[in-house]
Amino acid sequence: MLRGFLVIFVLCTIAILAVFGFRGEKGTQPPTEVFPDMVRQMKVRAQAPLDFFADGRGPRLPVAGTVPIGYEMPARNASRNEAGESKPETTETKPAVVGPWTYPEPVFGGGMDYYNTGKMGDHWGTGIPVEVTPELMQRGQQRFNITCVMCHGATAAGNGITKQYGLATVVTLQDQRIRQMADGEIFNTITNGKNTMMAYGPNVIVPDRWAIIAYLRALQRSQNATIADVPEDRRAELEKPASPRPVGATAK
Repeated sequence: MLRGFLVIFVLCTIAILAVFGFRGEKGTQPPTEVFPDMVRQMKVRAQAPLDFFADGRGPRLPVAGTVPIGYEMPARNASRNEAGESKPETTETKPAVVGPWTYPEPVFGGGMDYYNTGKMGDHWGTGIPVEVTPELMQRGQQRFNITCVMCHGATAAGNGITKQYGLATVVTLQDQRIRQMADGEIFNTITNGKNTMMAYGPNVIVPDRWAIIAYLRALQRSQNATIADVPEDRRAELEKPASPRPVGATAK
């Protein structure tokens, strides 16, 4: 028993010394790795050379004319001539129509005005700085369903699918605090994130953020509507008491 243990111990010692004894040695052949742990892979790395292509670059330039998926890119400064002067709007210079998949200004920010920051001076501003149209609301609904529903839910009640899988920090946007929050502060939250919510500024263009806010305000109003929200010409129908049903009558 002891002899067998000694034999195994000696063999293991020799094997260990044989392996580690060559550490630091240099050779012309690639080293033998027993457990490479995916350190070296045949893949493209950012800003790294690659012998697969003739120019030696790994990252490839996009195909000419490539545009982001979901956007129809209009001509840059199409409404101005080379001198920067405004010119009459024609079919060629008219910006893209606002719709579910297009928007005339696909920009991610950069200005310091209320439209780009949500601030009016040193305070959060309020109000939607773009014309609220049915097309804008449709766009906002689409962007909300793509970007926000998984956490905040379809009615913004904070009951999205992520909450069912443990993300308990999602708040309901139907809370009175959010209802009273300035539009500019909500815009800033979408842009820069807050708490466990990531920043969506690099992913959602500026006009889409305002479209989402416009749709969110409609959602908040829809879940807490009062008789004052009904057009005056329709209020009489809702305020009219229901006529009593005859005894024995059944609903059709």
